[in-house]
Amino acid sequence: MERTIENINEKIENGDVQVYSASDFKESIRNGDVPSFEEVDVVTCGTCGIMSGTSAIFNIIVSEPGSFKKANKIYLNGIPAQVGPCPNELLGSVDCIINGTGRSKDDINYGGGFLFNDLLKGKDVEVEVETYEGKTIRTTTNLDEIVTAHMIGTRNAFKNYTAFVNTGDKPINSIFYAKSMEPGFDKISFSGCGDINPLQNDPKRNVIKMGAKILLNGSEGLVLGSGTRSSDDAPNLMLSADLKKMDPYYIGGFMTGMGPEVYDSVAIPIPVLNEGIYDNLLVLNEDVPLKVADIKGRSYHITDTDYGQMWNGHDINRPKFDEGKCIGCDVCAVEENCPTNSVKHMIQNNKIIVELDNEACFGCGICSTYCVGNVFELDTGMANLNIDGENHSVHITSRQSDRLRANHIINDLVDRINDGSFKFSY
Repeated sequence: MERTIENINEKIENGDVQVYSASDFKESIRNGDVPSFEEVDVVTCGTCGIMSGTSAIFNIIVSEPGSFKKANKIYLNGIPAQVGPCPNELLGSVDCIINGTGRSKDDINYGGGFLFNDLLKGKDVEVEVETYEGKTIRTTTNLDEIVTAHMIGTRNAFKNYTAFVNTGDKPINSIFYAKSMEPGFDKISFSGCGDINPLQNDPKRNVIKMGAKILLNGSEGLVLGSGTRSSDDAPNLMLSADLKKMDPYYIGGFMTGMGPEVYDSVAIPIPVLNEGIYDNLLVLNEDVPLKVADIKGRSYHITDTDYGQMWNGHDINRPKFDEGKCIGCDVCAVEENCPTNSVKHMIQNNKIIVELDNEACFGCGICSTYCVGNVFELDTGMANLNIDGENHSVHITSRQSDRLRANHIINDLVDRINDGSFKFSY
């Protein structure tokens, strides 16, 4: 039996399409009650995690036409952007490209991902332009005033990645851990949403092709093709969507030991056109291999594990938070190390106040690792690694992917398909 895209679009129009989220579909497999091929038209898959190759293209009005000839440099909240490619001579506006990994010259803990989130929340941002004539123009803008705001993800939705441990005797700064990763081989950091990732469920790209419709941070967009450094073993995608239509919940900044990064959320529907496509959807976390490498060498392959050890049975929600347990450290290690700036530690009326912003929280696990008063509790689990014939139990302390957000965007896509607002275009 074969289906066509037209068959599925007709079912969407008639309101009788059978759509499953990848999370629900995988759960049914584990429970031994998996829907048959005939019972599934679409499975929505997704992922959320650090996606360094994220950039935005802006056209920003900075002054009256004729006030300067061309821009030489531009900064948004102190983050440098690349001027161009259009010169916009004498128009008073600037085209620019800004990277999610860009770092503010004014605040080392602020980068492009935080900027995108602030813009989507309606905040004003500071604009500084240095012109070819030597002028400096300062103004403010916001997302409503920015003429064009489009996002290009050059390396999104990685099928798989590498987990990292520190086998050395010194702390290591890396993009793969929040702040510094201490030595001792007792902590592991990883990225990837495992069996709900789109490319895990369509490994040969039977339906995830150029022109396929997607959700990028909640905005309807397209697959442009393969991403940079993509390969058959470790594929990723190049994606594009209108930034103005994105949801700030799905995108933000994430601090690491090597500076600011950006996280994105992606959902891609898999139309179940034939039984081969259906069979690919049966993959589970424990079937998905994950390499483990030394963080100081990155390519130094130590051993192998799987995403079942990373996710199965572990809490994907937000930490339990008991402010009353705070012991009043002079310097809050959680506030210092939280990669999304979700924790604030302050004194009000001679009383210590600790706040957790659940909306900004990524569920990475850093807080439960570093809080000496156990104010934050989150069961991120342990990974059992076999290294040179010896078994090691290693604490999962830094998750750089967020299955909770991934589930949200996957379910968002289910709702859009069911209400007829999202249809297939190829």
